[in-house]
Amino acid sequence: MNFDSKVIHGGISEDETTGAVNVPIYQTSTYRQPEVGKHKGFEYSRTKNPTRYALETLAAELEGGLTGFAFASGLAALSTVLLLFKAGDHIILSDDVYGGTFRVVDKVFTNLSISYTSVDTSNLDLLEQAIKAETKAIFIESPTNPLMKLTDLRAVAALGKRYGLLTVVDNTFFTPYLQRPLEDGIDIVIHSATKYLGGHSDVVGGLVVVNHPDLAERLQFLQNAVGAILGPQDSWLLIRGIKTLSLRMEKSQENAKKIVEYLKNMKKVSKIYYPGKGSMISFELDSAESARTLLNQVKMIALAESLGGVESLISLPAAMTHASIPKEKREALGIKDSLVRLSVGIEAFEDIIADIERGLL
Repeated sequence: MNFDSKVIHGGISEDETTGAVNVPIYQTSTYRQPEVGKHKGFEYSRTKNPTRYALETLAAELEGGLTGFAFASGLAALSTVLLLFKAGDHIILSDDVYGGTFRVVDKVFTNLSISYTSVDTSNLDLLEQAIKAETKAIFIESPTNPLMKLTDLRAVAALGKRYGLLTVVDNTFFTPYLQRPLEDGIDIVIHSATKYLGGHSDVVGGLVVVNHPDLAERLQFLQNAVGAILGPQDSWLLIRGIKTLSLRMEKSQENAKKIVEYLKNMKKVSKIYYPGKGSMISFELDSAESARTLLNQVKMIALAESLGGVESLISLPAAMTHASIPKEKREALGIKDSLVRLSVGIEAFEDIIADIERGLL
């Protein structure tokens, strides 16, 4: 089935009992069992819920994976994956990552004696040099947030297999519409489903998809044991959002390419970060003052954290999404006070450009 059809008809897309073309919201915590020790596939909703299971099945199919897991947020998904590791283990982390990812690794999991090294994972030589005897995993954002660096996922997967390491990719920015890391040999894919998969800024959620039965078994245990699961109402909203993923990605990407061409001609724009596809753009202005002026002048574009919604969103990473990263580390990476991040929506591109122009002239 073509991807554009899978987002609508993939996974469990209908209710077999009634023929409803939408999976029902099974708003229940428990399930009547016909006799002791026997159930109909569901016993308690932390363990498994029909609406969440429909979403998890859809996520696995879209990513080309074996099993999907839905969590209460992207960070809940990431944290559950990190619980695969134990004290003394070491992971390699892309140096340019979402501030929340850095925070949970640096401030929470180091307290559990899990160490990490930040590396420019787009440089395979540096990545290989960072591998230690105690290294267990490589965690990648591609493209990275907010500097849009791309990593050769197939090469990283091969490197991981050579050293016996798990490879994990955050696929939030590209989504399976543009990139399917499992098909490149990556072991685990993570999404902040709050973003493009939900697509309407109305739900918070996270997804994990894996391709190996042993990983699926371990993550299923952790999902149930820790319990950071996505509720049925939010699962239903994500299924609904995913149905228009192809249309939204195509339109927002089309808009983004036109905006990049516009920004190239603006004198105050000194550098543009755009990976050539997708609808996330970062750009540096000539000063921090110019960046704040732009963000304070836009009217239609929302000055807000998050990304991937139908509406365009603009932010100052250094003061917002990446504020948890120490200033000296931010600046060393290139996340300057003059760096603006734009999540391009599906509005008329002329209106988006007119709004940006208001703050740049």
